[in-house]
Amino acid sequence: MRPVHAGYIPYTALKDGSIDLADIARMNDWLDINADNKARIQQWEKEQ
Repeated sequence: MRPVHAGYIPYTALKDGSIDLADIARMNDWLDINADNKARIQQWEKEQ
């Protein structure tokens, strides 16, 4: 559901099979990396 919530795909793509588990895994990985990068940038900005 995270890719849907983030606006990358519509919910119907999950239901109709146009998106497979590998696509969802890739999007979830990217969302994790993006969140981690944002947290690191915020931490770095605090330390400046």
